[in-house]
Amino acid sequence: MVGVMKSKRALLFSSLLFSCALQPALAQTEAPGTFTVTDERAPEEISEISRLYIDGNLVATFHLGLSKSHETTTVPLPAGRFDVDYALCGEITIVHDGHQETHRVSSEGQLHHPEGHALDAVGSNNFTDFFLVDYNDETVATHRHGRAAVCAAPST
Repeated sequence: MVGVMKSKRALLFSSLLFSCALQPALAQTEAPGTFTVTDERAPEEISEISRLYIDGNLVATFHLGLSKSHETTTVPLPAGRFDVDYALCGEITIVHDGHQETHRVSSEGQLHHPEGHALDAVGSNNFTDFFLVDYNDETVATHRHGRAAVCAAPST
């Protein structure tokens, strides 16, 4: 009986050690993934300040101008999430017919399994629409037309 008790204890002890050894490995596999977003100034743009929100939280601000034509940021995904909502907000100043125009841009959409992807912030419709796209996989980002609720007027 004593031998059986010792072997049960040894089995329990080795199970606990194995379980503890697995904890760091499990934590690493559950770590959130990341993706990148690149914003690039178009030739007719003078300046741009844009903000990227993920699930309503500000994760990046891009500042582009004549001396800085592009910026890339790495965005961590919220832990345990594969699909996230995004919003892009900002002010883009362009030269149109020889005059400066500032357009307030705002849009939103959803990202589907964006981990490891490289997305671009893209403007369309004469710089009035602004959204994310992955040119290598168009299923990663969906775009909803219209203004994003999270985009508030900028504070100066």
